[in-house]
Amino acid sequence: MKWDLGELVAKYDVPGAQVAVLADGEIQDEAAGVLSLRTQVEATTDSVFKIGSITKIWTATLIQQLVDDGVLDLDRPVRDHLPGFRLSDPAATASLTARHLLTHTGGIDGNHFTDTGRNDDAIEKFVATLAEADHLLPPGTVFSYSNSRYVVLGRLVEVLRGKPFHDVLRERLVTPLGLRTAATDPYEAILHRAAVGHVQTGGKVVPTKEWAVSYYSAPSGSHFAISARELLEFVRLHLADPALAALREPQVETVPDFGGGVIGWGLGWMLHQDGVVGHTGVAKGQKAWLRVVPSAGVAVAVLTNSTGGEPLAYEIFDAALRDLAGVETAPRPVPPLNPAGIDADRMCGTYRSTLYDITLTSEHDRAFLIYRPRNELAESFLGGSESRVEVVRLNDSSVITTEPKSSGHQVLSLVGSDGHGRARFLHNGAAAYRIG
Repeated sequence: MKWDLGELVAKYDVPGAQVAVLADGEIQDEAAGVLSLRTQVEATTDSVFKIGSITKIWTATLIQQLVDDGVLDLDRPVRDHLPGFRLSDPAATASLTARHLLTHTGGIDGNHFTDTGRNDDAIEKFVATLAEADHLLPPGTVFSYSNSRYVVLGRLVEVLRGKPFHDVLRERLVTPLGLRTAATDPYEAILHRAAVGHVQTGGKVVPTKEWAVSYYSAPSGSHFAISARELLEFVRLHLADPALAALREPQVETVPDFGGGVIGWGLGWMLHQDGVVGHTGVAKGQKAWLRVVPSAGVAVAVLTNSTGGEPLAYEIFDAALRDLAGVETAPRPVPPLNPAGIDADRMCGTYRSTLYDITLTSEHDRAFLIYRPRNELAESFLGGSESRVEVVRLNDSSVITTEPKSSGHQVLSLVGSDGHGRARFLHNGAAAYRIG
C-alpha cells in the first residue's frame, strides 16, 4: 500500500475507511479511523461497511445464474416470468425485459420511495406499486439510472428461486464463496463490527440516525454490508468465471456525462475508460467504490462511512490503478475558470422527474437550477418548496454546479432533441424529460 490510510481519513475528515487491493492473485487490506463518531469503536479489516449500489452487481450475478440455469431469458418480457406484473403503461408492460432492467434502459423512474415494510414480502409489495406509478420513458430508448428497476430484478430472483431475495443471495453467493462478514440485513449486520453512516450537517460530520430504508430496496443496494476484502473475493469469482464475463460486455456504448467517469454500461457493471469496470454505492451516509481492471487481474475496493469519502477514494485509485495496472483514473470534474455562457435556447427549460420539476434558467449572465418538489416526500428532501443551485456551462452539452457538496461538483447533461432545437432531457445519471 503506497498511502497512509490513517492520514487520508484525517485529511478528508472521513470517520472510518477500509481499502482492499487484489493484485497477482493476492488481496491486501487495511482499515483506519472509527466505525462511528458516537461510539468511537475502531474500524478494523473485519468490520462491515454498507456497499450501496455495488449490490447491483450481486443482483446481476444472481440473474446471470438464472440465465445459465435456463430458467430466465434476458430478452423475453418480464411479465412472462412474473405473472401479474404490470406497469402504468400497457406498452411498457408488454415490452420490458430483464436486459432493459440490467442496463437502466427500462424507462422506470429511479426515485420511488414507497414504504412496503420490512418483512419478506416487501419486494413483492413494492413491485406491485409500480402499476400506479408514472412510467416516464418507453423501454429501450433512453439510459436512465434506476434503483426501482433492480427491485424488479430482485423480484424475478425471488419468484424463479422460490425464496426471499436475501436467502437466495446467501445461498447462491455468500455461502459458496465462504464469506464470513457478509450481512444481508440489519439483523445480520449487528452481529459484526458494523460501520455507521455519517453526513455533513452545519459544517460538522455527524452520524446518521437510520441504518437503511425499508427492505424493498435491498436488491438495488439499501442493506448489504461486507468487508472490503470479502467484496474482492466476490470480484475474484467474476474474474475466474467465464460465464460472468458476459456481464462486463458493453450493452450501452455511451452514456451522458454525469461526472463519475462512466462511459458505458454492461449488465450491472459501470464501464470506465481503459477497460476499467466498477460501480459506486451510497447508502445512508456510507459511500463505497469498486474499480476492476480485468485484463490485469487488478481490483481495488474503498469503503467509507461518510458521504464525503470521494476524494479519499480517488486518491487511492489514482495511485493503485496507475501502479498496478498502468491506467489513469478520470479526474473529478471542476467548473472551468472562464466558462462560456449557457446556450439558453437549447438548454433552458423545465424538466420533470418523479420527484421534481427542475428548471434551468439564465438570469443576468448567471444560470440556476430551480428544484420544485412534486410531492410531500420530495419537499421533505429539499427542506422547503424550492431550491436554487447555481451552475455554469461545462461544455457544449453539460453544466456543472459552482459550489461542491461533500461528493464534489455535480455534472448534468442536456441531451437529445425535442424537435425544436431544444434538449429533450436533463440528465444527472437519471433522465428528467422536458415539459416546458
